[in-house]
Amino acid sequence: MNIPGFLVPEQTVTANGEGAALELPADGSGVLELTLGILDVIEQESLDVNIHASADGAAWTAKPIAAFPQKFYKGASKILVDLDKHGSPRYIRAQWKVNRWGCHASGPVFRFYVFAAPA
Repeated sequence: MNIPGFLVPEQTVTANGEGAALELPADGSGVLELTLGILDVIEQESLDVNIHASADGAAWTAKPIAAFPQKFYKGASKILVDLDKHGSPRYIRAQWKVNRWGCHASGPVFRFYVFAAPA
């Protein structure tokens, strides 16, 4: 996959996970605009989405190079990532964590996507 492209195609998740690696331009430089779109959500749950980088597609940064603010509701939000500040990586991928609290028989459910495009 290349940019522009989906780090996470639209999908419904009920557990923590990660998207596929997205290949960046050969020089790995520039600024990306990342869009998190939440299309469906249930009450009393949260979604955390972090972006990790890699030079080779195998070893990933321990700390995220970018993170969306924690989300609880439907809607879209955007962040900018300056790749030059992170060693001009060759690949990026999204990782997410879901949480639900309260007295509920079911776990968390989010339908969302993450899209990357040059800024």
